[in-house]
Amino acid sequence: MIVLFDLDGVIVDTETQYTLHWNVLGEKYLGQKNFGITIKGQTLVQILDQYVDDPALGEFLEKEVDRIEDEMNYDYIPGAFEFMKTVKDAGIPSAIVTSSNKKKMEKLFACHPEIREMVDLILTSEYFSKSKPDPECFLKGMEMLGGTPQTTVVFEDSLHGLAAGRGSGAHVVGLATTNSREVITPLCDMVIDNFQGITLEALTEGLGM
Repeated sequence: MIVLFDLDGVIVDTETQYTLHWNVLGEKYLGQKNFGITIKGQTLVQILDQYVDDPALGEFLEKEVDRIEDEMNYDYIPGAFEFMKTVKDAGIPSAIVTSSNKKKMEKLFACHPEIREMVDLILTSEYFSKSKPDPECFLKGMEMLGGTPQTTVVFEDSLHGLAAGRGSGAHVVGLATTNSREVITPLCDMVIDNFQGITLEALTEGLGM
């Protein structure tokens, strides 16, 4: 068994903050409402490539995202750190697989340096040529940890991320932190509100592993 964690909305409670800020940026500069939901789970590079034609505007938006991430709170999703420690203590290989870039991760590590020790790998957007919902990121995580789709559990929250997990062939656990249970249930093998009370035994039983 190996475990692949998304970051935002899975380990740290940042998705609501991203949604709020991207909704404002999208409506003000791109003329798109509810833009935060549209791009959720995608890399900044892909967002700018797909939606921004003006290089100057792209540079401005990139700086705005940097500023937002400087001011952001990086509180843990309830039970997330404890569950990551349980996985580590059990000797199960694990990785963080995120659309965030290395620059953002340094800001996270400044708040939570302990995260580095909780997983075997941290794969950021720089490792991938394609963004979620493409499954490349999770397939690469499996490969690097020596897993297979049948032995891999992916924890995700965004629709793009859940689709990527499903596309990789892994067992997918959806967190109802960004979208409702009703919305994500069709994309998951199992749905949880957070990690509180989640044991490895309950996880493997629930997934039929």
